[in-house]
Amino acid sequence: MPFETLPYRLIVEIVYTMFWINCFPHKKGIHPTLSPCKIVTGSKIDYDKHCKLQFGTYVQVHEQHNNSMIPRTSGAIALRPTGNAQGSYYFLSLQSGKRIVRNNWTVLPMPAEVIATMHQFAIARKKYNGIVFTDKHSNTIN
Repeated sequence: MPFETLPYRLIVEIVYTMFWINCFPHKKGIHPTLSPCKIVTGSKIDYDKHCKLQFGTYVQVHEQHNNSMIPRTSGAIALRPTGNAQGSYYFLSLQSGKRIVRNNWTVLPMPAEVIATMHQFAIARKKYNGIVFTDKHSNTIN
């Protein structure tokens, strides 16, 4: 990712990558061919629906619209799949800085303005230069 500092929401979503760990059967798991996701929720991952975007990809998400002059797309950063049957994804909206869910998007190259916006989100809350692991007393763990 081209970001020097990471907004809080991006750090939180990086932790959610556990979604992918639970989508595949484990060698020493309780079942040799079923993943924990399939066992617990009954849903399975479809590559064509749930593996379309890489974390941190810049997209224009398609908004609900009518024949008015309001914008039909808005900029966002891909976070992770929701895991639903429609193949929706979670995105970080560049307008609000909040997590949104959309089914339709268009992948685009990331312009410098998007990188600047992400840095502004990081500065607005707190600067995170990478991820810092701490114990329960806020002591940094190397």
